[in-house]
Amino acid sequence: MVEKKVSELNASELKTELLELRKEQFNLRMQRSTGQLANPSRFKAVRRQIARIKTRMVEVNRTVP
Repeated sequence: MVEKKVSELNASELKTELLELRKEQFNLRMQRSTGQLANPSRFKAVRRQIARIKTRMVEVNRTVP
């Protein structure tokens, strides 16, 4: 998602990105539980990006009649 900001994504791209972030969040949880997590600060970044996408999805849904 480096190429576009969240505000520039359409509804289908937001859904795809949210799915990818949820998968990454799951993988990070599994790595933490097995003691293999290399970058603990990634949790916070992923969580915040998920929140940004969810917020944008609400904005997009409100503007669609």
